[in-house]
Amino acid sequence: MQDSEIDKKDDLDTETFPESAETVPDDPVPDESKPDDPIPDEQAPDNIESDEPVPDEVEITTANVLEAILFAADEPVAPARLADIIGTCGVKQIRQHIDELNEKYEQTGCVFRVEAIAGGYLMLTQPRFNPWLRQLIKVRSETKLSPAALETLAIIAYKQPVMRVDVEAIRGVGAGEMTRQLIEKGLVKIAGRAEELGRPLLYGTTRKFLEIFGLDSLKDLPNADTPKDNNS
Repeated sequence: MQDSEIDKKDDLDTETFPESAETVPDDPVPDESKPDDPIPDEQAPDNIESDEPVPDEVEITTANVLEAILFAADEPVAPARLADIIGTCGVKQIRQHIDELNEKYEQTGCVFRVEAIAGGYLMLTQPRFNPWLRQLIKVRSETKLSPAALETLAIIAYKQPVMRVDVEAIRGVGAGEMTRQLIEKGLVKIAGRAEELGRPLLYGTTRKFLEIFGLDSLKDLPNADTPKDNNS
């Protein structure tokens, strides 16, 4: 009786858990952690090379050349002269390009524009900046030197500390007025007194002199040695 019940249980187990249930399915479950969809462009790494070619340099146009010429010019340039320099357009096209440049300057809020001056064109700053530019012009006028003043300043710079009589001996003319003007402009100063009869004043250059001429120290002055004559 007990053996019969055990045999029936074995049969039941065999039907409930067939050997085919233990086989691995033919189609594996896809790994959801690795999607097959490509990465969108906005999420792609920055180091991915683009297929678009990168130009080696910016294209040079007639307007670019015209703008460069006017930017470098320090006096009005006639339209015919501009056309001759550029060589790819006439006077009419020059005027059209200038109108286009001024329109671009106006739209971008530039501080300058191209103006018609004395039959030519010149790049000038906008009038609204005149209050600040007057200060710059004032500084330039204060430091503008005549040839005689430059000559006197050069002698003082290389010979300092130097007496006025020595400056006059080198120049061959009086140096009192020129020296006074240089002192007023802040380029020359009294550097002491000489150990001579009457203790005459000695003159030298100032820090402003170094700033105006872009020098770090007097050691940076150009070599003033006179080249030797090859026939000597």
